Amino acid sequence: MKLTELKSQVKSGAIDTIIVAAPDPFGRLVGKRFTASHFLDSALKEGTHGCNYLLTVNIDMDPLDGFKLANWDTGFGDFEMRPDLATLRVLPWQTATAIVLCDYLRHDETLVAEAPRSVLHSQLSRLKKKGLDCFCASELEFYLFNQTFHSAFENGYNDLQPSSDYRIDYHIMQPTRDEPIMRAIRNGMTEAGIPIENSKGEWSRGQHEINFRYTDPLAMADRHVVFKQGVKEIAEQFGKSVSFMAKYAAKEAGNSCHLHISLWKGGKSLFWDAKKRAGSKLFRQFLGGLLKYSPELSLFYGPTVNSYKRYQPGSWAPTRMAWSTDNRTTGFRIVGHANSYRIENRMPGADANPYLAFAAMLAAGFAGVEEGLDCGDEYKGNAYVDGRLAKLPASLRDATDLLDGSKLAHQVFGKEVVEFYVHHARLEHQAFSDSVTDWERRRYFEQI
Repeated sequence: MKLTELKSQVKSGAIDTIIVAAPDPFGRLVGKRFTASHFLDSALKEGTHGCNYLLTVNIDMDPLDGFKLANWDTGFGDFEMRPDLATLRVLPWQTATAIVLCDYLRHDETLVAEAPRSVLHSQLSRLKKKGLDCFCASELEFYLFNQTFHSAFENGYNDLQPSSDYRIDYHIMQPTRDEPIMRAIRNGMTEAGIPIENSKGEWSRGQHEINFRYTDPLAMADRHVVFKQGVKEIAEQFGKSVSFMAKYAAKEAGNSCHLHISLWKGGKSLFWDAKKRAGSKLFRQFLGGLLKYSPELSLFYGPTVNSYKRYQPGSWAPTRMAWSTDNRTTGFRIVGHANSYRIENRMPGADANPYLAFAAMLAAGFAGVEEGLDCGDEYKGNAYVDGRLAKLPASLRDATDLLDGSKLAHQVFGKEVVEFYVHHARLEHQAFSDSVTDWERRRYFEQI
């Protein structure tokens, strides 16, 4: 939505509320709701402010210790939240409401480097200096349940009823039950400026996938976080709930977030060699970087304890580092041809923060180009059972240690950014280690 359109709709009364929000380290949107008139008169020009603790809380909003960025000793001051008008859009599923996303700025008007949007900005600056364009797309999977969010919470997320009674991958008949909500999601997102290509039933009971139209990485990440927020809000309106957990149940498939990427210049993909009708040298170098460096950047693909429970043989999620053409057992699947030729990264789950995941892919890929790496021969066969292939990190702790020791991460993201996300992950892992789970009670209560 253009600013002139917003002003016109505010004047007519079609819009009276503006959500001013920014993504937090978990990829959630946090912010404020403004009256439309005050947004136009004040926040549009001056921005607004939010407590800097928004970047250093856990998912339950508890302030966490040990961060240089924000802490009790410095009094938890404010960061500026500066609206990016390129993200302005109406939210059709909310009454008379629009949303605009923001960057976090310090008092000296520099970007807060640790903020997810800033991490991606820094990699896009490298891209711009090289005179290149990048196109990305997300594929998000989620589970749809017949309970509301409130009733699921009240029942401790036990005995959830998926919206289908059996697996529905590519099914047409059974997902018709869910078509009212899926249609509302497809049409609402498209109307909100998030072009949807299609939706489909996925492999497990009640599991669905929605594919976006590709665009540049920042716009894609912005669409991604608004989409996740919107799907939850639309589900609530239909008396249902959804989950983007990477692995909501041990016996069900995980929720993936396959990320597609290619580099362009002058309206043509640089990943395709038309003469060879195959991947270009740049493609092979970029993919070589992904293969070499993705393990040590995997925290940006799998940010939670739950993320690593998705990586299981035969689960449709990768377990080993390899690439292949149209092979769903490998971490990197190559699809398309000519301008549609691209890399599909199958490592991220639906819990990934898209700003960090896209930044990690660009950082790893560019390292491959700068080092003149090659991706080697494509893999043939079932990567799940091939012990010769390098494994993905097995846990959040492993991924955190790899990021902490990564020379590439320190070089391209900066020491402060790496320390920030390493500390977040270690606190999250400690919180899990300190908890007593249902599994432990079932296993040990009587028999130990």
